[in-house]
Amino acid sequence: MQDLRDKVVVITGAGSGIGRALSLACARRGSLLALSDVNAEGLAETGRLAESLGAPKVRTDTLDVADRAAVLAYADDVAETFGRVNLVVNNAGVALAGDLVDLEFEDIDWLLGVNLHGVLNGTKAFLPHLIASGEGHLVNISSLFGLMSMPGQSMYNAAKYAVRGMTESVREEMLIAGHPVGVTAVHPGGIKTAIARSARVSAKEDQAATAAYFDKHLARTTPEKAAEVILAGVEKEKARVLVGADAHALHLVSTVLGSRYQDVVARFARRAMPPKKGV
Repeated sequence: MQDLRDKVVVITGAGSGIGRALSLACARRGSLLALSDVNAEGLAETGRLAESLGAPKVRTDTLDVADRAAVLAYADDVAETFGRVNLVVNNAGVALAGDLVDLEFEDIDWLLGVNLHGVLNGTKAFLPHLIASGEGHLVNISSLFGLMSMPGQSMYNAAKYAVRGMTESVREEMLIAGHPVGVTAVHPGGIKTAIARSARVSAKEDQAATAAYFDKHLARTTPEKAAEVILAGVEKEKARVLVGADAHALHLVSTVLGSRYQDVVARFARRAMPPKKGV
C-alpha cells in the first residue's frame, strides 16, 4: 500500500498514544478515518485533531475491543458507511504487571480480553472487508515482548506472543490464497505513552513506582516516531516492524543468546527493577 490518500483506515485505541499518533499521521496523508477507543473523551479529541489536519472524513465510536459482538457489528457498519476498508490497525492495548503467582484471574482475563481477544476480534471481523477492498492491509500491534519475555510480564508476554503468531499465520494464509491483503506484525519497544500509568498491578507491586520506572528508563520513543515507522512498514509491505532502538537491540541480543537471554534478563532485573511492596 504505497499511498494512504483516500484510503479508509480503521484504528482501535485511537484516543491516545500510538493510536492517536497513527490517526493524525493518516489524517495528514488524506485518509478517511474510522477511529475507536473506550475513552470517549480522548477519542473525541483525536477526532477533532484529525479533522483539523484535513482528514476528508472522520468517524469516532466508543468501542470495547473485548466485546466480540460489538466489534463484529462495528466492522460491518464501518464497511457500509465508507463503502470499503483498506487498512486496519488493531492497536488497543493494556498492561498488567506482577509475578504470575501474585496475579488475580480477574486481571488476567481483562488483559487477555483486550490484548489478545481484542486483536483476534478486530482481525476476524475486518479481514473479509480487507479482502473485498482489492487493496487491503492488516496491522496488528504486538510488542518487543512478543519477541522476548520479561519477568513480571507473563500475561502481557502471553498475549503479545499470541498476537505475533496469529498475525504471521494470517499473512501466510493471505499469500497462499492470493488475497490482496498485506499483513504486518508490529513490535514496539518502550514508547512514551500512558500505558504504564493506566496499568493494573498485583497486590505486591507498587503501581506508581512501576509506572515511574517505565517512564524514566524504558520509554524511549515518541508515539509520533512510532507512527511514522509503522506506516513506513505498511508502505513497504513489511511482514515485521520493530519500533525503537531498544527493540532492535534487545531482539538482536535475544536472537544471539538464544534461550540464555532469560538468565541475563533475570540477573539484570534483580538489580535494576523497582522493589516489590514490603521487600
